Amino acid sequence: MAVTSARGMRDFLPRDKERRDGVLAVIAETYLRHGFEPIETPALEDLERLHSGLGGDNEKLSFQVHKRGLTAEDIAQASTPEELSDLGLRFDLTVPLARFYASNHGALPPVFRSFHVGPVWRAERPQKGRYRQFVQCDIDIVGQSEILAEVETMLAAADVLDRLGVAGWSMRVNDRRLLLELLASAGINKDHHNTALITLDKLDKIGAEGVLQELKERLPEGFSTEVLTPVLSGVTPGFDPEAIAAVMGGSLAALDAATQLCSWVGVVEDIRGQGEFVWDPTLVRGMGYYTGSIMEATHPNLGVSLGGGGRYDGMIGRFLGTEVPAVGFSLGFERLVEILPTDSVASPTRVALVYEAGSDVSHVMKLKMQLVSTGHTVRLVAGTKNRRALYERLVVDGFSRAAEVDDSHLDAEHLPWRELDA
Repeated sequence: MAVTSARGMRDFLPRDKERRDGVLAVIAETYLRHGFEPIETPALEDLERLHSGLGGDNEKLSFQVHKRGLTAEDIAQASTPEELSDLGLRFDLTVPLARFYASNHGALPPVFRSFHVGPVWRAERPQKGRYRQFVQCDIDIVGQSEILAEVETMLAAADVLDRLGVAGWSMRVNDRRLLLELLASAGINKDHHNTALITLDKLDKIGAEGVLQELKERLPEGFSTEVLTPVLSGVTPGFDPEAIAAVMGGSLAALDAATQLCSWVGVVEDIRGQGEFVWDPTLVRGMGYYTGSIMEATHPNLGVSLGGGGRYDGMIGRFLGTEVPAVGFSLGFERLVEILPTDSVASPTRVALVYEAGSDVSHVMKLKMQLVSTGHTVRLVAGTKNRRALYERLVVDGFSRAAEVDDSHLDAEHLPWRELDA
């Protein structure tokens, strides 16, 4: 029997877990300072809710939980696997948030700022940097239709990256309405917009020629490639509403969307300065529930994003029965941990007390408690003949000092400390 973790899942050793917890602590502290309030939702949701069409392709990757008490007859009569299941593990935190708000909105403020962190599960094909269980860190502002929601969300996310010491990141931004106006001006029927957006989203992988070729294969004839070519060529006129609207179809609706996009980006840049935010006309974001602004944080050391999000004004209304505006942003926690230097999060002061067999337990514990009360992390270690191996092990485990104790040491202030070289 294999003793490794399940495929696509991971164990974390103490130092790794401590580092992850440290990164999470910085994220949590920062978001709380920005007024976001922590919530918690179950790992399991009703399968009908998870498969309501809001999760895009992620719905195909959900882990399903079979109904209790299934019989052989039930299994034989089922026409699809979904008929045998009634629950599923959440594949993101946005769908659970929408259900949470619909269930609890009466107890929440009119504008609710949510901080939601936890593991999610997807039945991915495991590969480097892609796991079946991973942590997401989401912030969402529910109930705010004005651009203030985008501004608050982006400033909070940027502050987290700053506090973690992430340098060189940039935020690509766009608006789903601009993309839809572009497709309409190219003569692509509304019924085929999702297909076209899925293909546009592959630009980084297959290039402009590949995108145009796939569009020709997947869409009815008659659309204009000339309208799409400037966008696919990487044109970036900066945050000029009229210039953006001209590239994205030239309609009044495109100008309105471009004006809103430039307005909230302008506020953020007034506070943080220019250079971090870039308009990317090909940014799509794969989730079909986005209705307005979309954003994605990138880093030069990664081929994937550090996080992403956008405005999704229609999702919560699916559960609540009334439209509720919302903007959210999800940090790619696993990717952040990968790029952060190992010393980016402060570690506790670790010391070890080495005691001999037959030592007075009460005395050793009193010394330990004195150190604990002054903020130290303390490990008790039984002495061995091979002291070198003992100290080397302590260094590996992140300990900076050790003291050999006996009954002559009356208090922790006068212990004979030995500095452990890393």
